[in-house]
Amino acid sequence: MSTLSKIYPSCAGIDIGSEKVYVSVENDSVRNFRTFTASYRELSNYLKEKSITHVAMEATGIYWITLYDILEQDGFDVTLVNPADSKNLPGRKTDVQDCQWIQQLFSYGLLRKSFVPEDIVRKLRVYTRMREDKLQMASSHIQHMQKSLVQMNIRLPEVLSQTHGASGMAMIKAILEGERNAEVLLSYCTSSLIKRKGGEILLALEGNYKEEYLFELRQAYEGYMFYLDQVAKCDQEAGKILEEYNNRSDQNYKDSHPVKPIRHNKPHIEHLHDLLLGIHGANPTTLPGLTDYSLMKLTAELGNDITQWPTVKTFVSWLGLAPGKHQSGKMTKRSKKKAVTRAGQVFKQAALSIMLSKEPGLGAFARRIKSRRGAGIAIKATARKLAELYYNMFAKGMDYVEQGVKKYEEKLKEQQIMFLQKKAKEMNLQLIEY
Repeated sequence: MSTLSKIYPSCAGIDIGSEKVYVSVENDSVRNFRTFTASYRELSNYLKEKSITHVAMEATGIYWITLYDILEQDGFDVTLVNPADSKNLPGRKTDVQDCQWIQQLFSYGLLRKSFVPEDIVRKLRVYTRMREDKLQMASSHIQHMQKSLVQMNIRLPEVLSQTHGASGMAMIKAILEGERNAEVLLSYCTSSLIKRKGGEILLALEGNYKEEYLFELRQAYEGYMFYLDQVAKCDQEAGKILEEYNNRSDQNYKDSHPVKPIRHNKPHIEHLHDLLLGIHGANPTTLPGLTDYSLMKLTAELGNDITQWPTVKTFVSWLGLAPGKHQSGKMTKRSKKKAVTRAGQVFKQAALSIMLSKEPGLGAFARRIKSRRGAGIAIKATARKLAELYYNMFAKGMDYVEQGVKKYEEKLKEQQIMFLQKKAKEMNLQLIEY
């Protein structure tokens, strides 16, 4: 009978908490260290004394980040582990036993290494995620502005597609500065808007300007402008990281495709398109639904090395876009769905825009799935196809050529004819074309 052999004999397992971390080294009692930086330095020195080369730790919230950085800087090979992969046996759930269990599993090579990008990608990730958080906070102030306007019976939300657009914000600013004349307020709108909706806007601007509602509007307006300023600062820092990343990647890639417009929340970063193409050495924005903004977020989550996922299936599964399967014998059981990662969410957002578009063939695919299985499954299935195209563009150097809805429908018809011919042959029947 064969026995398991140890792959990492000089390894340690670490269980991380908010106040203490527990460290297990083979043939030594478990030690605990506090979560201060000085304690982490002491932990690193302890591992060096024990001649440890490899360390495994659970990904606990955000508590792992500082310790991971310190151990990585000190030359340890650090493996971040999904807590679901190192789940302990029932009745043995303590911090001491957890770190021993992690160390034991890891020494035999039974734990998978979680994806942790290189340092420059982690820096970019901080700024892009912070940017998304600020935009979300800004959106709540937009709702507060709309609420205060409606309370004054200024019905701009009903006549403008975006209250926070250029015309809407100009009128709100003028109202806060004391302007009450509807004709003057209308003059702050663009000429095309005045031509299309001038009469409706004049009616909407006749309101009940009460002091308390104006105060609420001012608070919301100032809060919104504050977060826009925060977003601009995030863009400034992200731009610096992208320039550094571009210089490091040493790619000299030029592309003749036109740059897609970014409709909402466009990053104010100079030469964003060229910087991203220089980092990746390819142009994923040729894929339907993806813009430079999408690519910036994907770069912050995935980096520019797609080979960290050996196959397209592992990549799609990591994103959380693969269909779930939990089968035992002939029984298919319900299983808890894997959470979609932030990168997976980017592909799902792109899939939603594809489903609403009438041009790309993927849009026809999404609408066909939607009619049969519903919008949720259609978006996930389309996001998966988009993620596969993204992966193959880097892994196999494939270029994407949009063939349109007509080509997709022709291909679908051919598949249906082939299926009917196969069934007719099985049943000894003959197909007759009219």
